[in-house]
Amino acid sequence: MQVPPNSDLTLGMTCVDKTIPGRCVWRMRADERFANPAGIMQGGFVGAFADSSMGAAAVTWVQDRRVFCSNAEMKVSFLGAVPPGAELTCTAEVVSGGRRVAFVEASVTARVDGAEGERLVARASSTYIYKDRD
Repeated sequence: MQVPPNSDLTLGMTCVDKTIPGRCVWRMRADERFANPAGIMQGGFVGAFADSSMGAAAVTWVQDRRVFCSNAEMKVSFLGAVPPGAELTCTAEVVSGGRRVAFVEASVTARVDGAEGERLVARASSTYIYKDRD
């Protein structure tokens, strides 16, 4: 198993906080390679960023076991356009779960060079299924 996975490396994701079990904060720069013909980030890349962040939160939530987690379903609401070069932050947190499943939510914000503050650009939720790694 490769950590971090190639998908996270390709996106340029970096974990900046995983001090609280079940909560992770990740950052990545909106790379122009992932822009659509309209010149904004293609939604699938924002969704992949949220998925990887939520999966990491689900894994850190399970403290007493070594697990894999698989995404059973995911919903993403896109709330604003993301221009290339924006710095994206994804905060993902387990909101409920048990031995076999975790329910996770995430918020993605963007900071554009020259603009004040961050703005919410996406919200996501997902259900992850656990499988023991032994």
